[in-house]
Amino acid sequence: MTQGITARTFANLTERLRDLHERMLAVSPEVDRVACALYDRNDDLLKTFINSTRSGVALQAYQYKLSDSASLSALAATGEVRLIDGIQQSLHANTPHSKYILDQGYQSSLTVPLMHQGDFIGILFFDSLRTGTFTPQVVRELLLHANVIAMAIANEQLAVRSIVGTVLFARDLTKLRDMETGEHLERMSRYARIVARGIAPSHGLSDEFVEQVFLYAPLHDIGKIGIPDRILLKPAKLDAEEWAIMQTHPVRGREMVDHLATDLHMEHISDHSVMQNVVEFHHEMLDGSGYPRGLRGEEIPLESRIVAVADIFDALTSVRPYKQAWSVPDAFDELRSMVRLGKLDESCVTALAADGDEVERIRMEYLDTETPGEMPS
Repeated sequence: MTQGITARTFANLTERLRDLHERMLAVSPEVDRVACALYDRNDDLLKTFINSTRSGVALQAYQYKLSDSASLSALAATGEVRLIDGIQQSLHANTPHSKYILDQGYQSSLTVPLMHQGDFIGILFFDSLRTGTFTPQVVRELLLHANVIAMAIANEQLAVRSIVGTVLFARDLTKLRDMETGEHLERMSRYARIVARGIAPSHGLSDEFVEQVFLYAPLHDIGKIGIPDRILLKPAKLDAEEWAIMQTHPVRGREMVDHLATDLHMEHISDHSVMQNVVEFHHEMLDGSGYPRGLRGEEIPLESRIVAVADIFDALTSVRPYKQAWSVPDAFDELRSMVRLGKLDESCVTALAADGDEVERIRMEYLDTETPGEMPS
């Protein structure tokens, strides 16, 4: 049986934050919200990540360029905290986050930059529906909790990036680098994040899960490292025997990441199953025509369906030795055709198409610097 999506699969850091919030209430029972935004240095983005919100609604699926906020950039640079009392009178609704804070009725806030070994990794927001909540004593106590949260996030992210980095390093030492450009991996992982964010409200997905899909998407075809060059680099159509061998690469990839996680003692990471599913099942089709196991419909984990759409879209819109790049409209028409044929998840295709401006920005920012040499798979 496949490992499908459940709340327990991707909620580890979220649950740990909620547990910590409960302990914070013993110090200050008026801290109504604790939320962490994760920083993506490559894109200069602050992204909603995990939260514990006692009343009202949580802010999710929101991202904002750090450089667009002078005040938050200053906090990231200096490591200093920011205390605001009387939010309703002093804060202006000039960003979706500020508007959210005002709409929820928060009166005071403490903003803490999260640092790990001197690097800025995100921002922690403490909010209260009352003024005067964040006294000097409360601030001191909350800063201790902030350090615990920073260490938990940093350790989890370090584990994730260790696995991803090690596997991609192995990829770069092989001829796989001649098949999939680094730009392809950057594009498709960002397309996958667009899809995951787009379907999050309708599927009840957390920002933590969205981040996991983004981080693991580049590993999707890593199993091709184990495919013989005579098949992998064959400049002609594969015969039946060769195609059968090619179809083993998702299982080979799953075995690779499992062995690596065991060797690095990282089986404990909360998103291990997301990584496994992205690698093993991203070539499955909803009608059962995919591989390696011919899964159908809901048997295919959601993260696998997300990555499938991102991967196919990028393959269509990229130059290959055997084809020119398709236009974006034509690529979306093809994805919709595959939806009608019962192969791709309609909600995933719709989510990607709905954010066309961001898709185009990513496509232009991460243009291929070389043409990959792989045959279609």
